[in-house]
Amino acid sequence: MMEGSSAEEALSVSASSIRITDVTQDGDVLTFAIASQKLDSSAGVCVFRIYEDFDWLQQSLFSQENLPGLQGIIFPPLPSKALTSQSNTQTKALKQLGFLALGQDWQSYCKAMEFYLQQVAAHPTLCKCTALDSFLINYESPGKQRGRKGIFNRLSQAVEEMRKESHKDVDNFFQNERNKNTNLAALSKVATEKLLDVVMTEQKLALACGHFSTSLHLCVNQDDAAAVAFSKVCLKLSDVIEAVKQNFEKVASNSLSTLGLGLDLESRYQEAEKEMLFRRTCKLIELETVKKSTEKAKGNKREAMEAFQKAVEKEFNLISSVAKQEIERFHSSRVNVLKNFLIGWCELQLNTAKEFAEFYSQHLEACRNMYSE
Repeated sequence: MMEGSSAEEALSVSASSIRITDVTQDGDVLTFAIASQKLDSSAGVCVFRIYEDFDWLQQSLFSQENLPGLQGIIFPPLPSKALTSQSNTQTKALKQLGFLALGQDWQSYCKAMEFYLQQVAAHPTLCKCTALDSFLINYESPGKQRGRKGIFNRLSQAVEEMRKESHKDVDNFFQNERNKNTNLAALSKVATEKLLDVVMTEQKLALACGHFSTSLHLCVNQDDAAAVAFSKVCLKLSDVIEAVKQNFEKVASNSLSTLGLGLDLESRYQEAEKEMLFRRTCKLIELETVKKSTEKAKGNKREAMEAFQKAVEKEFNLISSVAKQEIERFHSSRVNVLKNFLIGWCELQLNTAKEFAEFYSQHLEACRNMYSE
């Protein structure tokens, strides 16, 4: 969701050229074809990756512990692993993936994975990670190299997480941001769930219209004049219901491919910002604990504690500085991203409305002609 003008300078491929062009399923494994354009030539490159390769990349980004201020970065959120097994119910898939579980041939899921790669490649800091370049251009799968679990995974699994999340911040900027993030994360999640309910209802209505349209054909009878007349009415009504079915399908598909993906991305990014703010809060608590220990220390031990306190304070200030830049970039870009998704959604729905308004007018005219005969 965040753009960076320096991103393409650190990669051997163009960040904006990254595309998932195809996906194949073999049992429970999805294999993604990832194409991109090299910067130093007109040649393109295409590699094949499975989900474990994406997870390796994410862990590699998390594990750059020697990179100053890394804990202040809002990491592009990697979608959950797709449930491909036939034994998994749609309810379970929807709970885990939401909109990404819908659509044909994993199109929505592929688009989300594509967004993930583009956002990592467009990030001014993360794009410099050598693992990203390796992921995009090396033909051999990197997933065989076990990625180390970064510090962020350990922090997110802390038993005292709830206590740390409610810890009051010393900086009003971050305290206000935490409060806003809590509200926006909840609201974006609800908005995503509500739109998902609407889309699924439209799909169910389309299915019901299909059954109704088919059933009307069973009423066709050619035994006498009255039966023939009734059959004509049934066939014409079947055509109308079929048009209604196609309308529901198109409207649902429009929402799925635009606003649905946008809200899903927004919801996952709010969680990513929440994780960043939590990491900073953990470092704040660590600093406050060190300060208390320094105050109690005596003699030579106090000098060592003071030196350690300065190091922790320096690290905390750096994390806070990086976090502020990330938050500013995040807010400016998320508005543009959501705006683009909304515009795309409105345009598609408007075109669909115009298209089917014409169809309905044609059916109405046909009905008038039928009764005027």
